Amino acid sequence: MGASKTAAFTDTDIHLAKYAKALAHPARVAILRILLERRACICGDIVEELPLSQSTVSQHLKELKEAGLIQGDIDGKKVCYCIDARAWKQAQQMLHVLFSDYKPCDTNCC
Repeated sequence: MGASKTAAFTDTDIHLAKYAKALAHPARVAILRILLERRACICGDIVEELPLSQSTVSQHLKELKEAGLIQGDIDGKKVCYCIDARAWKQAQQMLHVLFSDYKPCDTNCC
């Protein structure tokens, strides 16, 4: 989305969309589940858990990192990934607010 288009949306909506985009692929959700379970993980360990190539897993890790949901520390030739606690909490709060804003209709709305 171009800069001129994003000006029409709130910062909160832009951040929430960034998180939602990162969560919009089942491989990324699976990677997040692995990281939540293990607390931290080397890319190669994640590859062993998923039916995906190393390059595909790396691309998904890159998307999650760009969204801010994970962080990675370089240890020699390996990168150890973990959940970014601050961003995770922010995404959790934003999603909660969005979903809790729903109020059911008294009648058939659609």
